[in-house]
Amino acid sequence: MPNLSAKELSGLSDQLAFEKVICAKYQAAVQETEDAQLKTSFQQYADQHRQNYNCLLNFLQ
Repeated sequence: MPNLSAKELSGLSDQLAFEKVICAKYQAAVQETEDAQLKTSFQQYADQHRQNYNCLLNFLQ
């Protein structure tokens, strides 16, 4: 793991939390909509935010 300042770690922690929340919101939207196009879009957005979360997490390990 790279040497990061407390401020940088705090920012990364905030970003991880954001990615997790937004992914969950898109997943909920997938479940709530009946429109196939919207389901596909919401799932793509959820997948992208999950990938962002995993990328940040891997960076910290």
